Amino acid sequence: MTARRLSARWLLPADRPAVEHGALLIGPDGRIAAVGPEPDVPRPAGVALEDFGDAVLLPGLINTHTHLELTGLEGEPPGHDFADWIRRLREAKAARAPEAYLDAARRGLADCLAAGVTTVADTGDSGAVIQALAEAGGSGIAYQEVFGPHPDQREASLAALRQRVEHLRRFVTERVRIGVSPHAPYSVSGPLYAATSEWARREALPVAVHLAESPAESALLERGTGPFSEAWRGRGIPLPLPPGRTPVAWLEEHGVLSDRTLCIHVVQAGPGDVARLARTGASVAHCPLSNRAHGHGAAPLGAFLAAGIRVGLGTDSTVSVGRLDLLAEARAARVLGGLDAARALALCTLEGARALGLEAEIGSLAPGKWGDCAVIRPPHGAAGAPPEEQVLASGPRDVLATFLGGRNVHRTSRVP
Repeated sequence: MTARRLSARWLLPADRPAVEHGALLIGPDGRIAAVGPEPDVPRPAGVALEDFGDAVLLPGLINTHTHLELTGLEGEPPGHDFADWIRRLREAKAARAPEAYLDAARRGLADCLAAGVTTVADTGDSGAVIQALAEAGGSGIAYQEVFGPHPDQREASLAALRQRVEHLRRFVTERVRIGVSPHAPYSVSGPLYAATSEWARREALPVAVHLAESPAESALLERGTGPFSEAWRGRGIPLPLPPGRTPVAWLEEHGVLSDRTLCIHVVQAGPGDVARLARTGASVAHCPLSNRAHGHGAAPLGAFLAAGIRVGLGTDSTVSVGRLDLLAEARAARVLGGLDAARALALCTLEGARALGLEAEIGSLAPGKWGDCAVIRPPHGAAGAPPEEQVLASGPRDVLATFLGGRNVHRTSRVP
């Protein structure tokens, strides 16, 4: 790998204040060797030098929730009947040829890199995303989904999951990890949750769960009513017992929540649920635009942050939001949480890394971390604003270049 030195009008390290006229030196091992004001960063002989002018240089963005294998399935807007949307999505997935999932994952990953995203936390059941990540020399966690709402499916579902994970381990690299995802309370029984979580602990695998996303999910667990309950009854599936639990409380009782658990969405969460998440050390993947598109409501982002819960931002799938734009998610989170620009941007850099337990490796521009970074040209009208505001005002079309471990994995034809 070739060492390189990058510089720009602004450098945002993420773990300390912005640096005007900053530079970044990435060594041949793909890790950051030096970072800081332009005069303080060495210019070793033979190292490629690149100055991006008035652009902003910042850590590669971290998308804590994607479904890249669903790329290309987007169509009509989701609407507010979530149970019906889930049914239609299952039908669309069943109609997709197996080989199409890998093509979709590759396209989705390319779109992420073009938007300045260098690490993804993806959930899916085809195995395509971990293969796409490995092929591209990418960075991320691929959570293999498991389903089984009937308690009698526990052993068969767990056995299939274990076999699938062992098959996919060949794609694991220093930067590509595998995890498991017992999908959601409306698609996984309590016994399967408990068994999967126990196996994941023994194997030291990270866990991701869709949790407390919709009112229909809460109705299933708290009252045994609503569209998911009706669907379960129609299929002869016993309702979750005991009733009267929130989704967060129900998962805690089944041993799912820990500091290795990423809870996705968590919209329907009260003060007791926030306290449970904080107590167990679980983190949250906050997807404000997907939550809005489905009409689920607004997650209590401010309460999460006040409780010290680790929170990152996710886009969810293109089926939900149409386009994977993590900075648009940051703008939405900023409004929802009453955040300043730096805190909002941190949710998709250093705080996103912390949500995934990867802060020692990525999330900020610091010596020893991977040389993951994005270069963003301020959009028209934002050039005079503070650099954090410039980045938040931008979108995928403003990303000039993306570097992953020092490799140039995306570059626009636009002149900086």
